[in-house]
Amino acid sequence: MLDVVALGSRYGRIPALAGVGLRVAAGELVALVGANGAGKTTLLRAISGVLPASGGEIRFEGQTLGRMSARRRVKLGIVQVPEGRQVFGPLSVEDNLRLGAFARGSQGDLEPVLAMFPDLQRKRREFAGTLSGGQQQMLALARALMARPKLLLLDEPSMGLAPLMVGEIFAHIAKLKAQGTTILLADQNARAALAIADRGYVMETGRVVLDGTAAELLRDPQVQQAYLGL
Repeated sequence: MLDVVALGSRYGRIPALAGVGLRVAAGELVALVGANGAGKTTLLRAISGVLPASGGEIRFEGQTLGRMSARRRVKLGIVQVPEGRQVFGPLSVEDNLRLGAFARGSQGDLEPVLAMFPDLQRKRREFAGTLSGGQQQMLALARALMARPKLLLLDEPSMGLAPLMVGEIFAHIAKLKAQGTTILLADQNARAALAIADRGYVMETGRVVLDGTAAELLRDPQVQQAYLGL
């Protein structure tokens, strides 16, 4: 579904990605792991079109994206859940979800999506800014589902959450994968990400330095020492 070839990107004059390559097949959950500053967020933003690429190529379902806008990529089915959740605090939970479907022009998925997240169902009329961090992360995920993603990009969904809530969020992600959603997941919590992934890529300083099946990476001594605390 997704092919990234020799991708480069930069912030001003500062290189952020250098020759990154990866692929994601339909139905896969692929994990991106690495320390803060490794380039995971930059890579997701380049794929979604929020950040322009400075070189290389991104192909989605065989189509080269080039300089296609982020809005058009959403219509193709590439949907990102941003780092830090970025929900609209002064709006209700329900209105946040409706905005997720704005590009499609249809909000018929509202009730099925709410049914997936009982906490949001109960709080649908409340302001998003009053939710806990975990509930806001669920809202950000549910809002993305309203866009009917073919490829779901998840950026640091465990950031700032208590361990119990991290487990709940990753259980939701695993359920989406089981339902056939294709997912590219970036998270500093390498153990949790690789536990539900099919394959993974390890990033350092804007480059991919290791890749393999999730089981292979969990057994790799370099990954164990650097990211798993073993």
